[in-house]
Amino acid sequence: MRTRTLAALVFLLLAALHSSGCQSPERPDLAELTAEISPLVKAFDGRAGVYIKDLVTGGEVGINADTLYPTASMIKVPIMVALFDRIDAGEFDYQQSLTYVDSLFYSDADLTGELRDSATVLLSEMVFLSISKSDNTASLWLQELAGGGTTINAWLARQGFEQTRVNSRTPGRRGDWEVFGWGQTTPREMARLMEWVHEGRAVSPAASHEMLRVLQRPWWDDEALSEVPPHVEVASKSGAVSASKSEVVLVHAPSGPYLFCVITADQADTRWTNNNAGYELIRGVSRILWDHFEPSSAWSLPEGWERYAGSDE
Repeated sequence: MRTRTLAALVFLLLAALHSSGCQSPERPDLAELTAEISPLVKAFDGRAGVYIKDLVTGGEVGINADTLYPTASMIKVPIMVALFDRIDAGEFDYQQSLTYVDSLFYSDADLTGELRDSATVLLSEMVFLSISKSDNTASLWLQELAGGGTTINAWLARQGFEQTRVNSRTPGRRGDWEVFGWGQTTPREMARLMEWVHEGRAVSPAASHEMLRVLQRPWWDDEALSEVPPHVEVASKSGAVSASKSEVVLVHAPSGPYLFCVITADQADTRWTNNNAGYELIRGVSRILWDHFEPSSAWSLPEGWERYAGSDE
């Protein structure tokens, strides 16, 4: 009887572990990644930082992961999170109408910048354009609605993000703006913010749910995402200025999710072309990670894919 009872208890324990996702599946050794990626970073003509996290085991790899770099358009993720903090507090309605005015205009390369004065748009549409299309006019508008750079930076500081900051149009940060541009971060911190969204810890579970939806609809998909099969769901935000390229990516791989962020700075290659050295580094890291976590995958880029690739933002 005791043997039968013990067996039943063991069965229930194993069932509970299975249902809660606490299995310990065999995962590739992350130490191998350092050996594969370090030469790419060392050979890069400029500075580069990489952070990787296996979200199944919690294992991490960092190469210059705590060094400060320009965010370029990746700063739009902290802007979005701070805005959702105000939405969650009831200060805005996500589906409320906004009125565009010409004074908000930043660039005629932006869809928002093409709006006529007094045009009505939804706040949710501006969030979509800011993240998915990386629309700068929409993003600067959202930065203002979120309370400005000072308010966004205060939110980041309260949450323990010590290095990630908005610089542009933010009092007292002109010196930082001259060095880093719109924003600054480290590969580890930007990846951590994406991880919070993934885990439902950014603002609230409901806010994180919607932000993850938005981040899973990237229009810019020619860099890191080009090395992941199109049937695999990803969340991503890229950034680019002439001497810096960056991307933070969450891959919902079949074997389990993984997360990474690559940022470059002081690039010798400042061309706005698809084969820019920064983009190639991001693609190289992404491909190594896909092959590492999905070694049995036979997927590869189809011949002629370059015909459909853009030159980024």
